Amino acid sequence: MSSRRTRWGTYTQIAETLRQRIVSGALEPGTVLPSEAALREEFGVARSTIRRALASLEADKLIKARPGTGRVVCGPGGSAEGASGDLPQYRRIADALRDQITRGDFAAGDALPSESALVRQYDVSRGTARRALVELEASGLVVSLQGKGRFVRGADTPRS
Repeated sequence: MSSRRTRWGTYTQIAETLRQRIVSGALEPGTVLPSEAALREEFGVARSTIRRALASLEADKLIKARPGTGRVVCGPGGSAEGASGDLPQYRRIADALRDQITRGDFAAGDALPSESALVRQYDVSRGTARRALVELEASGLVVSLQGKGRFVRGADTPRS
């Protein structure tokens, strides 16, 4: 007895649905596609079925996988350049936080949003949120206090 629950060819139907969204302009170039988990939920199929559908769209150069971001809709000629550029998601988050620190939205000693808060705010994985915060630590703007969080470095805060 097979454990197969998805009809043969379902991935082609999913790929066609996503293709129509791209061609119609509902998903514009540079737009990040929903995650595999979100697509699994929307279409009610297994992860492997979603991956086959996405692979089909990648082969047709309609989408492109971008590390740290996800799959992005390509424009004419297969370019995934859009309003968000080629920066990975963690870099965009780090840049946004850096801008807030520079503008004074976060003063020296202020706590930055937690990884969990960034996950909710930016709809990213915990690893992506952590990587953004680690980048700010590496730049010297932020200090991490174990068990307490990450804080904007003050003039009197020693570098770790």
